[in-house]
Amino acid sequence: MNALVTTAPRFSHSADSLRNIAQDMLDYAKQRGATAASADVSVGFGQSITVRHSEVETIEYNRDKGLSVTTYIGQQRGNASTSDFSPQAVRDTVDAALSIARYTAKDDCSGLPDADMLARDCPDMDLYHPWDLPVDAAIVLAKQCEQAALQADKRISNSEGATVNLHEAQFITANSLGFIGGFPTSRHSLSCAVIAGEGDAMERDYWYTVARDAKDMMDAQQVGRIAAERTVRRLNARQINTMQVPVLFEATIASGLLGSFVSAVSGSSLYRKSSFLLDKMDQQIFAPHINISDVPDIRKGLASSPFDDEGVRTQRRVIVENGVLRGYFLGSYSARKLGLRTTGNAGGNHNLILKSSGGQSGELDFNGLLKQMGRGLLVTELLGQGVNQVTGDYSRGAAGFWVEHGEIQYPVQEITIAGNLKDMYRNIVAVGNDILVQGSKQCGSILIEGMTIAGR
Repeated sequence: MNALVTTAPRFSHSADSLRNIAQDMLDYAKQRGATAASADVSVGFGQSITVRHSEVETIEYNRDKGLSVTTYIGQQRGNASTSDFSPQAVRDTVDAALSIARYTAKDDCSGLPDADMLARDCPDMDLYHPWDLPVDAAIVLAKQCEQAALQADKRISNSEGATVNLHEAQFITANSLGFIGGFPTSRHSLSCAVIAGEGDAMERDYWYTVARDAKDMMDAQQVGRIAAERTVRRLNARQINTMQVPVLFEATIASGLLGSFVSAVSGSSLYRKSSFLLDKMDQQIFAPHINISDVPDIRKGLASSPFDDEGVRTQRRVIVENGVLRGYFLGSYSARKLGLRTTGNAGGNHNLILKSSGGQSGELDFNGLLKQMGRGLLVTELLGQGVNQVTGDYSRGAAGFWVEHGEIQYPVQEITIAGNLKDMYRNIVAVGNDILVQGSKQCGSILIEGMTIAGR
């Protein structure tokens, strides 16, 4: 099973070199008594430039490399890692993993994935786009971004800077079942954060763009202008009274609701019985118009991959169908603990996409969602970690805007929003079409009926 993609020599080690190191680890592990083994080897480099007030604040360049090996002696497991690629260090790392395995308890669920689940055909998903960006050019780009923010509004009084990041990496994953695969990836971003002041009021906000291919990123000036607009609109925020009203989660933070869902239906939470969605398979957990899919094969997708962290092939899956839970997120170990088979999600979800098939008004644009809500709270920032994954209780500090008659009236802050995720998911009234692609979870703004707002 060969899923190897080769690239030009931009990395400190070639793909063939990484492949040889991985195979050497597996061969040596077998020679030393391992009944099974897996190996991961990776190299990468990155560049980060930050400009503040048109002056270069930081220039960082890094090169990383690392390898890890997991060995099995029957159902005893050991793992060790190092950043030293020398032959002696590789052998020492394997010996360390074997030594650990000999002292661990047997685990009936331990072991490599089932051979028939491993990826055989690994299509190119267009995940690698080198960015030849000289430092001088990166500085110019960051200056353009920051300048656009500072000039966007006279109330912008200070800057936390604009940062340009580029990152490229290449990895190989292999195991003793014959799987060996890997490919190069890239991830580039541009961000800006500024401060606005009006009287005694000072507010901060930011914006960023991220993509596999720098050509797909938002224009630098646009990033700066959005950062400025988001900052200025927060000025002169008020508190509001305690009440129960609809809450509209802006797309920038709505993906966090998906994150809580993924955690609740992931293998480790399920077999430990620490999930508020325990034993909910084939039951209604979302509003009937909600559909969620795990899509690993989007070209240039930020979470696309032909195989998971164990080498198991990935596939498109419907996780929630018309509000009904249809799938979990499982790796081989958690699947065995649950008496199931891996779903190809060792390492987490892939490109998780939430869409509405109807609701009260189907998928609306952002202004349409405001009108749909009529009167309530638009949340644009969440504070703290007040989510109980066992009970689903949800209570977080928040800031945003008060909405009346479907229009934003004024900014609000120093409030708390509270509810229970089980109720929140079922009470999703509408989902926006303003989908942001800034990570592995994609959705538009989400309107939820009837949450408690704790204010003054």
